[in-house]
Amino acid sequence: MSLPEGFSLRQASTADLDTLVLHRRAMFHDMGYADAAALDSMSAKFRRWLLERMDSGDYLAWLVSASDGSVAAGAGLWLMDWPPHMIGTGTRRGNILNVYTAEPYRRLGLARELMTVVLAWCRDNGIDTVILHASPSGRHLYECLGFQATNEMRISL
Repeated sequence: MSLPEGFSLRQASTADLDTLVLHRRAMFHDMGYADAAALDSMSAKFRRWLLERMDSGDYLAWLVSASDGSVAAGAGLWLMDWPPHMIGTGTRRGNILNVYTAEPYRRLGLARELMTVVLAWCRDNGIDTVILHASPSGRHLYECLGFQATNEMRISL
């Protein structure tokens, strides 16, 4: 798979912080979180969190741009410190998050290409276990790439 003609992919930098935060906000909005104040609060907190992790090298991101220079899609990879475990051999686990494609660019294979690039980076850098949380609209793509549901549970306190 490769990008459609006119699109380009690059690794993001802290200069792209506003775009990365906007993508996260839009992703949650598209998943049905409509409270603007809550989205704004989350975005402000995420911006600080993201800058710290990008500066430390614990968060990487990739962006796809359209021929007009607008950012069409993006994906992030959080490299999490992980204790020795029965699953995977590394001391870091990849957590893919913030996979987002702007509405006009959906169904073109951009998210699939981003995922291919992120997973290749993980393979090339010794990250042998990768996790993500799938939205209903993204689940099919992730399953096609080999992701499987796990036994994770959650509680909100």
